[in-house]
Amino acid sequence: MKTTTIPSLRVTPEFRHDAESVLREGETLSAFVEASIRSQVEYRQMQHAFIERGLEARETANALQQYASKREVMDSLTAILDAGRVKE
Repeated sequence: MKTTTIPSLRVTPEFRHDAESVLREGETLSAFVEASIRSQVEYRQMQHAFIERGLEARETANALQQYASKREVMDSLTAILDAGRVKE
């Protein structure tokens, strides 16, 4: 597959300095920018998938007329958190 480039970005000298000041040893500004973009793409994909699952769950609940109470939801979330804490 052929590669392409991300559009160049104009920033103030101060912002560039700030970005360069947080680079790790051996890390380039280009690598930092690429990692940042990848991270945001992944985050937004997960966010979109989360919203889609929520909308789908709403549709299912409406179709089946089956709803969970606030207490049931909170108990379920608490159980998930507790299980995660046990693994640590």
